[in-house]
Amino acid sequence: MKVFVTGASGHVGSALVPELLRAGHEVVGLARSDASAAKLAAQGATVQRGDLDDLDGLRKGAAEADAVIHLAFKHEEMFAGNYAGASAADLAVVRAFMDELSGTGKALIGTGGTLSYSGLGRTATEDERVPDDHSRGTARNLIIDAPDLRGAVVVLPPTVHSELDTAGFIPLLVRIARDTGVSGYPGDGTNRWSAVHTLDAARLYRLAVEQAPAGSVLHAVAEEAVSLREIAEVIGRKLDVPVQSVPAEHFGPLASMVARDAPTSGARTKALLGWETKEPGLLADLEAGFYFE
Repeated sequence: MKVFVTGASGHVGSALVPELLRAGHEVVGLARSDASAAKLAAQGATVQRGDLDDLDGLRKGAAEADAVIHLAFKHEEMFAGNYAGASAADLAVVRAFMDELSGTGKALIGTGGTLSYSGLGRTATEDERVPDDHSRGTARNLIIDAPDLRGAVVVLPPTVHSELDTAGFIPLLVRIARDTGVSGYPGDGTNRWSAVHTLDAARLYRLAVEQAPAGSVLHAVAEEAVSLREIAEVIGRKLDVPVQSVPAEHFGPLASMVARDAPTSGARTKALLGWETKEPGLLADLEAGFYFE
């Protein structure tokens, strides 16, 4: 099938595009820069120039494709503190895609995050419902509730890790530790994040576009719970800096997120789609050293 992918040259997109091409699909990737366009072309994808503000262009890409995978998000705005603005832009994109795809039988695969489950006090499953007023909750719910759309949402952990990860949460934690001379963790460090390797996540997106039933919530989770203290300890050892509890302000743009406890299960997703996680875990990737080069 012909798949239109936003965020195609980004972290997960860099693994997803070749994953789709190897499976025999045609890929059209959205590119907002010459460098992104060149990267996609070199991988064998067709390039559509544009960005998340070009709603007419996004509708055109969706109309000419058999399915859409929406990976892109305004991460620069999010890390600058404007998460509400980034979420509003994402909602506008999802609405534009739904306008074009509803009633066509084409698939729309959206993206969410497991940190939206923080505060449950238990391990989240695919049955969890995110309220409409929870930042990206409206977009997520529009996709999975649509009666005339084969919509599904892949929910990513905050730690999608691999050598392709150059601007995510883990590189930011490493940079903060290097700049401050302290590898910190919030509180007692027992709050937990889920994790997945980039290549495993890419395989799940491919399976989702090929076979996910309408209304599916899919957890891209290989490891249900890795504590922030465990992460900080490896970073501290690799950088040879102290490891200690620090206030939230220490984490800069991650201050509002770093203390969240959001263990998440992907067991039902694996059973539903036959998804297998094959790549190294988060701590193993940290130990490998490439995050510190």
